[in-house]
Amino acid sequence: MSMAKAARIRVMVEGDLDRVLEIAGGLEAAPQWGRAAYAAALDAAVCSPRRVALVAEVEGAVAGFAVASVVGTDAELESIVVEAAAQGRGIGRALMLELIRRLKVAGVGEIGLEVRASNAAAIGLYAGVGFGEVGRRRGYYREPVEDAVLMGMEL
Repeated sequence: MSMAKAARIRVMVEGDLDRVLEIAGGLEAAPQWGRAAYAAALDAAVCSPRRVALVAEVEGAVAGFAVASVVGTDAELESIVVEAAAQGRGIGRALMLELIRRLKVAGVGEIGLEVRASNAAAIGLYAGVGFGEVGRRRGYYREPVEDAVLMGMEL
């Protein structure tokens, strides 16, 4: 059985935060949010903008996560991270497909994201689930300076 088929995608809960921080901290390219930012994303009642936060469990352990913000009928993928040892096994795709499904159910009509131009694996993942390039932000990223590829998808 592939790892993606063995992955269980579910809503992120407070008990996942240590593992989420560990996964993000282990990958230099991952956003390095603080615990408070993830904790705030879990409380949909007070979170502004509203967020959808999911984790992927493999054999009972969190192996990846995704967070999107929702404003009206628009969403933005803020973060998707799969631990290094589990990358390339379909977990990111499974997270994206479930996130897209949940956003559709929530009435979202369009989702956007930005990604480093050099991140070919992420760009391939996004294109593989239906995103297309809609623009670029020249010199957006620092250390190193690099363009951001803007991608979007109508749901």
